[in-house]
Amino acid sequence: MDESIQPNISAIDEEIPEPSAPSKPKYDRSIVEGPLSRAVWRIAWPTMLTNVIAGIQGIVDHVLVGNLVGYKANAAIGISFQIFLVVIVFISSLFTGMSVLVARFAGAHEVEKVNRTVYQAFFTAVFIAVGILAPVGYFAAPYLLDFVSSDAGVKAEALPFLRITFVFSFGLLIYFMTSGALRSAGDAKTPMVLGIVMTVLNLILNIIFIRGAGPIPAFGTAGAAIGTSIATGVVGLYAIYKMWSGGWVVGFPRGQGWGPNWNVIRSLFKFGLPTGIQGIAMNIGGVLMLSFIGSLAQSAAAQAAFAVSYTQLFSLVTWTSVGLMGAAAAVAGQNLGAHQPDRAFAAVNTAARFGLIGSGFLGLFFFFFPMQLLAIFGMTDHDAVAIGVQLLRVLAFSGLFISVALTYTGGLQGTGDTRSPLYISIISQVAIPLGICFAIKQFGTLEPLDIWLAILAGHITRCVLSVARFLQGKWRTIAVDIEATRG
Repeated sequence: MDESIQPNISAIDEEIPEPSAPSKPKYDRSIVEGPLSRAVWRIAWPTMLTNVIAGIQGIVDHVLVGNLVGYKANAAIGISFQIFLVVIVFISSLFTGMSVLVARFAGAHEVEKVNRTVYQAFFTAVFIAVGILAPVGYFAAPYLLDFVSSDAGVKAEALPFLRITFVFSFGLLIYFMTSGALRSAGDAKTPMVLGIVMTVLNLILNIIFIRGAGPIPAFGTAGAAIGTSIATGVVGLYAIYKMWSGGWVVGFPRGQGWGPNWNVIRSLFKFGLPTGIQGIAMNIGGVLMLSFIGSLAQSAAAQAAFAVSYTQLFSLVTWTSVGLMGAAAAVAGQNLGAHQPDRAFAAVNTAARFGLIGSGFLGLFFFFFPMQLLAIFGMTDHDAVAIGVQLLRVLAFSGLFISVALTYTGGLQGTGDTRSPLYISIISQVAIPLGICFAIKQFGTLEPLDIWLAILAGHITRCVLSVARFLQGKWRTIAVDIEATRG
């Protein structure tokens, strides 16, 4: 063969590039590819632990101001928190919309869309915190306190606390935003670490500013707000640094401008606002339910039993269930983004089974050892104990339904159906329990057991409606998208 027409093998070899090692996926692909039980649990347990630690920190705050300042300080923090909670729940709905988008885009491995969504949520949160919440909250605080309390001493303690909380809400909003974004992208451990650091820092600073230390004077009730504001501010600034530097699974996009993108912001509110309205409706329903408890012949005993049994002990069920709700939302949303609706369906069912196991375990203690649980809180009054035992035994069954309801709520919200949980909550958590109490009070004598059974009826209704709505499968066709590049 003529050498002039022979192929130059060495030259061809040089032109063929060596196959490069596949790059590591930015997002945890086990959520859309691995065992579902492990994926759900990996996201759920850090959130559960964070909720428990945060709840304990809140209890410690009340213990500190109660012993160092007095019971009016407890009342001041309580009513201030209730006011702030209504506002923050509504504003945080923005982050629910963000979580829907982030989970869907992370499941589809669309990194640019994830980061652009996160930045627009951050941009909006900063504007709301600095431009609206701080000035409006500062000047509206006295009028809000007049609406919820008539005690001059309580309002005097609450006013500086509430004003500081409103003005320096920036850090808390950034923490909520980054935690939701990270969990939706499959990283639940980083929010847990941030939450633990923030809680420990908050506790240390609150001790310093409430009672004073060295050159720092004792600020009393206001010190609790100062400590919390500094702790959340530090964590918020650190989160901004990590998102800017690209050290996390979510971050800020580069080269696309730093102004508002109204298309993305509209999507955030489209999916988020129903959740905010839902939170406000449930808070209003809770306040009205408290008014029924206050109207009972044994109102003081019933209120004490409700505070310990429902607000404290039953929170063990809700803390774990809320963690599973977030896990169901993230895993279902990511799998729907990966075009695996059947796997999304199975993920929510898996989370519901976890919820049943946990609430069933706690329910055994509620039903068989109620007096021992109440004794931990120092409850010795005969009437309060009797009503508390009654309530805990009802809650032993109620927990089964609310844990399942919350996981399916997470499944609906995570896949983009945020309106159905709104309607379901209004029916089940407001209309039914309050309607039952109103009817009994109008045509008979309202007893504590009637209220407890009304709460159970609401939880059963929420469970049935949430499961039924999810099984309809309309969430499978919900479109979630933003333009590929910034407009």
